[in-house]
Amino acid sequence: YGYQVCAGTEGISPAAIEAVKQGLKIFLRFLDSQYGGMPLTSVTYQEIRAFIFYLQHVKCYSVHPTIHVQDRGLSGHTVNCYARSVRIFYSWLVSEDILPAHPFEKVKIPRPPTKIVATFSPPQIEQLLGVINTRTPVGYRDQVIILTMLDTGLRLSELCSMTLEKLWLEDGIARVLGKGNKERLVPIGKRVQRLLWNYIEKFRPEPVNANCDFVFLNRKGRPIGKKMIQQMMKIYGRKAGLVGVRCSPHTLRHTAAITFLRNGGMFSACKSCSGIPTWK
Repeated sequence: YGYQVCAGTEGISPAAIEAVKQGLKIFLRFLDSQYGGMPLTSVTYQEIRAFIFYLQHVKCYSVHPTIHVQDRGLSGHTVNCYARSVRIFYSWLVSEDILPAHPFEKVKIPRPPTKIVATFSPPQIEQLLGVINTRTPVGYRDQVIILTMLDTGLRLSELCSMTLEKLWLEDGIARVLGKGNKERLVPIGKRVQRLLWNYIEKFRPEPVNANCDFVFLNRKGRPIGKKMIQQMMKIYGRKAGLVGVRCSPHTLRHTAAITFLRNGGMFSACKSCSGIPTWK
């Protein structure tokens, strides 16, 4: 709880705090099962190494309370994420003078494997859009969401938090809140400008209250959530019969980045699609 309060006051995003909490929960379960509930302040580099070894050999969902165990191990990315989460927590303990030394000083966290993310091809995009019934308000909204992400390369969180107040369609610009609570300006193409205008004027539901200024809403007039868009992409992907590519919002972001680069664009920084595009 102390870490959550401290991280929140320092501007750490809720998603990052939740990732640390999840990693710490797994670590506490490990300490409870292997060391009889060893206190966190007594942990040394030996227990940290044992924890990483455990993560590398445990079956997926073996510690989950409701999901059945799967016949596969945790991915390298998951192992890396859990280990880094625990390291962040111990860094906080050291910074708060709760611990005199960092138990990770002698530990090297294994790097996650580098994978090439498959992107949508133009025919696959046509297949995906072709199964959407754009004559309904929900279908039209879903089409606009997909094309907006393909046009702008927005993160899913940025798309969900986009507001009318910071969307200037006449200028083709949106101001969105990205990683680290940093705002950035995103250009919007002419076609998507027209689609957004049409959605807002004709298909956007009545907001649940006057303060609900988010661009994309669900049927009840509430802000659309990330899980809903992720599920929507899966459903359309199955309907379209797409194979060889993960049908997800993040794949749309990767596709936008690849298209941007192929068209001669340049990134001011590009690491795991976290760079800010600079049009030249």
